[in-house]
Amino acid sequence: MSPLSARAQQVQDALRALDVDAEVRELPASTRTAAEAAAALACEQRQIAKSLLFRTRDSHRGVLVVASGTNRVSERAVEELVGEPVQLAHPDFVKETTGYAVGGVPPFGHAHAIEILIDEDLMVLDLLWAAAGTPHAVFPLTPGQLRHITRGRVAAIV
Repeated sequence: MSPLSARAQQVQDALRALDVDAEVRELPASTRTAAEAAAALACEQRQIAKSLLFRTRDSHRGVLVVASGTNRVSERAVEELVGEPVQLAHPDFVKETTGYAVGGVPPFGHAHAIEILIDEDLMVLDLLWAAAGTPHAVFPLTPGQLRHITRGRVAAIV
């Protein structure tokens, strides 16, 4: 097995520090989108725990939504949960806030503390796959591990 890229290794190290037994995998195929990740992993798209960063319009803070790969996140639902209007974050804000580029944002270990919402639809699955720092890196985890590493709030986001 070849060594991980620096970003993927950073996620692997963070998982170990949290005592989560999960192996980061770098794939030759892109995992930038939920559809690409599901195809590369030969899994169901709903098992992809996609990370979408929103920016609140008034306080300009980041809110990460970890959603099932088949779900379209409702901005209205996110607004109700965070108490102010939101918009999908610009890629520069994503990089600044999380430390990762769009397509590789893991659900934890961000550059700045951000509120995290977890799609309740992920909680009924046995196995999830999340981004691990690059558009080619992923790691497997359970819904319980997702809640543990993110300390996120499970909610209806569709």
